[in-house]
Amino acid sequence: MKLLGNVTRTLLFTGKGGVGKTSIACATAVSLAEEGKRVLLVSTDPASNLDEVLSTKLGVQPTPVEGVAGLFGMNVDPEEAARQYRERVVGPYRQLLPEVAVKNIEEQLSGACTVEIAAFDEFAKLLGDPHTTADFDHVIFDTAPTGHTLRLLQLPAAWSGFIESSTGGTSCLGPLSGLQTQHELYASTVRALGDASYTTVFLVARPEQSALTEAERTRNELEALGLKNQRLIVNGVFHARREEDTVARALEIRGREALAAIPDGLKELLSVQIPLVPRALIGVEALQKLAKGDYNGAGNGVERSSFSRPLPTSLSQLVSALATRGKGVIMTMGKGGVGKTTVAANIAIELARLGHKVHLTTTDPAGHINTAIKGTVPGLQVSRIDPVAETLAYTQEVLEEAGRDLDEKGRALLEEDLRSPCTEEIAVFRAFARCVDEGNEGFVVIDTAPTGHTLLLLDAANAYHREVQRNLSYIPDSVKRLLPQLRDPDFTKILIVTLPEATPVHEAERLQNDLRRAGINPFAWVINQSFLAAGTRDPVLAERAALEMRYIDETQHRLSERTALIAWQSESSIERAQTAEAIGVV
Repeated sequence: MKLLGNVTRTLLFTGKGGVGKTSIACATAVSLAEEGKRVLLVSTDPASNLDEVLSTKLGVQPTPVEGVAGLFGMNVDPEEAARQYRERVVGPYRQLLPEVAVKNIEEQLSGACTVEIAAFDEFAKLLGDPHTTADFDHVIFDTAPTGHTLRLLQLPAAWSGFIESSTGGTSCLGPLSGLQTQHELYASTVRALGDASYTTVFLVARPEQSALTEAERTRNELEALGLKNQRLIVNGVFHARREEDTVARALEIRGREALAAIPDGLKELLSVQIPLVPRALIGVEALQKLAKGDYNGAGNGVERSSFSRPLPTSLSQLVSALATRGKGVIMTMGKGGVGKTTVAANIAIELARLGHKVHLTTTDPAGHINTAIKGTVPGLQVSRIDPVAETLAYTQEVLEEAGRDLDEKGRALLEEDLRSPCTEEIAVFRAFARCVDEGNEGFVVIDTAPTGHTLLLLDAANAYHREVQRNLSYIPDSVKRLLPQLRDPDFTKILIVTLPEATPVHEAERLQNDLRRAGINPFAWVINQSFLAAGTRDPVLAERAALEMRYIDETQHRLSERTALIAWQSESSIERAQTAEAIGVV
C-alpha cells in the first residue's frame, strides 16, 4: 500500500474500537494483492465485519475475495475454535475413561477461558507455524479492540509459563496435555511477534485525545512484550471547507488540538495521516481508492430538510422514558467506538439531575468512564470494575474457604489453579452481578464492554455456577438473580448504541439478535454522532450526512421500536451535560 511504504510479511492492525482498523487493513491487503502478492487477511475480532467490508462471505478457512486475484480472507470464530479445541482435548479420552469422567472434563472446558485459549490457538497457528501460511507472501491480522488484542498477545508467554509451572495435570482448561502439545507453537509465536524483520504492528487511531491516549498505552504494553516494530496511522484527519460551518470548524479544531498534544512515545514512531473520507468504505472499489490515496467523494451533499421522514427523538426525551420506574438497570451496548461511554455518562448525569440516585460503572477493560466526568455530580456515584482488585479479593476468598482444610500439597494445587485467566473472568462476573443487583435500590447505568466481550460476560451466567462450585460451597444471591433480572424488561433496559453507518448498524443488528436469543429484548437504539442531525453544510461532512439517511431510516422503521438520535458533538458533550444544558437535542 502506497501509504505504508515497505512492509514485513506479517502485519497487525490494532487500536481503539471504531478507528478504522478494518478498512485500512482491507485496503492494505487489496493493494498488496494488486501488486501480485498472495495475501491472507484474517480477523481475530469476535465482532468481525470483514465480510461486509470486502463484500465476500468468509468462513474459518481462507476464502478467495471476489474481484481481487491473490487475496484471501478468513474469520477466526471463537466458538467454533472452542468446539474444536474441546474435541481435541476430550476425544482421546472417550474410549479410555468412564462417561462420568469424560463429562467432568467437558464441564471443565465450558468456560470463557476455553473460548479465549482456543481462539488464540488459531491465531498462533497462522503466526507461529510457517507451514500453515506457506502459500502466502503476506498475512494481515485485523485484530480485535485494544483490550482484547493486548490480552491475546499476552497469552503466549502467560500460557507457556502456566504450563511450565503446573504440576497437577489439570486446570480450569481441563487436562493440561491439551496445552502442552501447543507449547512450542506458542514459543514460536512469541518469537515471530518480536521479530522486527517479520512482524509490523500498526497502531490505528483517530485525531481524538481518547484514541491517541489508548494508542500510547498500547504502544507501551506492546513494547514491554517485545513488539518494538510499530508504526502509527492517524485516520480521519479533517480540514473544514467552510469556516462559517460551526460543526466543521469544531471537528477540525478538536483534531488539531489532539494532534498537537500527541503523546511523546507516539511522536517517535513512523506515522501517516489519512483524511476523513466522504464515502462508505465498503467493497473492493472503495478500498482500491483508499489504498491509492483517492479521498474524494461523489460531491453529493444534503440538506437536513431533504430527509422525508421525521428524525428520531432526542436522548433527553429517551431519558424521560427511562426514568418513569424510578430505579433499575440501564446498559449501553454496541460495537467498540460508537460512543457507549459518552451515552452512558450523559444518561447517568441527566437521571441524577432529575433527582434520582444513580451509580454509573463500566465492565469495559478499556473503559475511561472515570476520566469522562469532571468533578462531582450530586446524586451520582461513578466507579469502574477493576479486574486486578476483584481477582485479588476472589482469590483470597477461595483460599480462605476451599483451602482451609487442605494440606500443603493440596493448597499448592489450589493456588496453581487460581493463577489461570478463568479466575479473573469469574471475579469480574461477580462484580458485574453485584452492580446489577443495586438496581433494586436506585438506577445503575452500566457502560458495557465491546460486543464480543459483553456476550461472553452474559453467556458466563450459565457456566458460572459450575465453575464457582469447584472452589466455593456457595453462590452469591446477586449471581442467582442475575439472569432473571437481565431478562426482566421492567428491571433492565438495554440500549444499543450505534453510528449512522453500514457496519455499526449491521453489527448492532447482530447483537440485538443474539440478545433476543438469550431472552433479552433491547429497550431502544441510540444513533450517535449524526452529521445529518447537526445540520452541517461542509461538503465532506454533508456527503457523510447523505450516507446516514438510509441507516437512520432502517434503524427507526425496521430494527427498533424506540430510537433516539444524537447530533455530532465535540468531546465536551459530557461537560455540557454537567452544566445542566439539554443533552442530545436534535
